[in-house]
Amino acid sequence: MNRGTRSAGLILAGAVLAAVCVASILIGSHALTLGEAVRAFTDFQGTDTDRIVRYIRVPRTAAGLLAGIALALAGAVMQGLTRNPLAGPGLLGINAGASLAVVVAMGALGLSTATGFVWFAFLGAAIAAISVYTLGSLGFGGATPVKLALAGAAFTALCGSVTTAITLLDRAKFENFRFWVIGSLTRSDLETVRGTTPFVLAGAVLTLVVSRTLNTIAIGDDMARTLGTRLVRVRAAGALSVVLLAGAAVAVAGPVAFIGLVIPHIARAFAGHDYRWILAWCVVLGPTLLLTADILGRVVAQPQEIQVGIITAFAGSPFFLYLVRNRKVATL
Repeated sequence: MNRGTRSAGLILAGAVLAAVCVASILIGSHALTLGEAVRAFTDFQGTDTDRIVRYIRVPRTAAGLLAGIALALAGAVMQGLTRNPLAGPGLLGINAGASLAVVVAMGALGLSTATGFVWFAFLGAAIAAISVYTLGSLGFGGATPVKLALAGAAFTALCGSVTTAITLLDRAKFENFRFWVIGSLTRSDLETVRGTTPFVLAGAVLTLVVSRTLNTIAIGDDMARTLGTRLVRVRAAGALSVVLLAGAAVAVAGPVAFIGLVIPHIARAFAGHDYRWILAWCVVLGPTLLLTADILGRVVAQPQEIQVGIITAFAGSPFFLYLVRNRKVATL
């Protein structure tokens, strides 16, 4: 696929994302027209419709954009750094670790804003990444994809059970934060989006810094060293970007599953094996899938909603089983 075709495809995907964003604002238990959405900003009257658009739908859509970009980029970098097709912030326990740290911070310190607990999300993500990689590296063969996946599953189950136990200890106190157990956009607001956007931007910049080197690492560590790649620095920068991106995504939407695992593989199908293009496609495809799942969650069980984390888990599980069974993706 030549550069022009890739660019045209990326522009088309961007147009699809724009359409999904509009649909996210208009579709829900209270259906809106495009004119009503526009008037909420050009002629705000304080009506229920105006408030739904400005204080619920737009923040929710913005949160989906932010979390989708962060999770997709984090997953792509993790897969590139480890050459592990099963790597992803959800599967390897990073999201679960960040969620547990956030809930502990809420319970122990009474934090309730993203600017307050986002640092705990970063801490939890970092501890989870180190713990899972250490566990997955034990024994013969080192950190193989299957061992890392098993270690991540065990760590996710542990963190998830502790998180659930904490939220059940005081139902009233944690009522508004239960979505950190499964992932949701229903509690998103513009304050949270504004508080976490700088961290997502910083993580995205770091992914750009390591993007060219990821192509070299894909050849193998020995070849990368021969070409002058400083692997320790690259992996440190990549790990920092993953912590920033995954931590910010959890602060916005909780532990949404499978976006970081699935999207890089879809992006690779469109972009080939050049990580500069893979990351560009992740920026578009990640929020497209997350917002589409969120829209489906609003309409399939009306007047109730199914949280987006449940939808992505339901859709992503078959894809994960395919990756595990497909011998061709043992390494990237």
